[in-house]
Amino acid sequence: MAGERVKLPVRERTKLGSAESRRLRKQGLVPGVLYGRSDPVAILVGERELRAALTTPGGTHAVLDVAVDGGTEHSAILKDYQRDKIRGTITHVDLQEVRLDQPITAAVAITLVGEAIGTKEGGVLSQVTTEVHVEALPLEVPQHLDVDVSEVRIGGAVRIGDLHIPDGVTLLDDPETVIASVTMPTRVEEPEVEAAEGEEAAEGEAPAAAEPAAEGGSEPGEE
Repeated sequence: MAGERVKLPVRERTKLGSAESRRLRKQGLVPGVLYGRSDPVAILVGERELRAALTTPGGTHAVLDVAVDGGTEHSAILKDYQRDKIRGTITHVDLQEVRLDQPITAAVAITLVGEAIGTKEGGVLSQVTTEVHVEALPLEVPQHLDVDVSEVRIGGAVRIGDLHIPDGVTLLDDPETVIASVTMPTRVEEPEVEAAEGEEAAEGEAPAAAEPAAEGGSEPGEE
């Protein structure tokens, strides 16, 4: 959803360093940096407030009205963030100040919609491109772009050029790039078991026994 604006109060961070950042995180605060047209400003923001701002209908593309220590608001967007691999909490955030009348570039997620005909025929649907790069005004950047895969048969594909691009949004990637395709499932053939060399008899058939030599036999002419 384009056009989403969210207020995000932040405070300037005066103490820097790893130890201070760990102390802030224990208090539920996220250290970060606000980049703008002037020098970067070290900031801190509540993890709960930041998470709430990034889970609105605008998602990670929402325009954040950032007021440092209650001062003048700055329009900013999420530039980057880091998460704790175990807890999933946000551990650092970078915000970028923007002008609402100047376009920006952004990576927008691609969502597949519908059930491909090819999957009903026994094929497998694979998505190979998950995002696309666009240029638009900050308030016009969509949260995601949908592509309909319901008509894709086995051997077919949908491409970036098949995306419905809203007015005011410019596509920056090659329109021929494949987003998703339907292929036949890969068959794994088991190797044939060959008969062992020198196999002499069929199963269940006993080998013929050799006749024993006669013991104590008489020579011809002996009684």
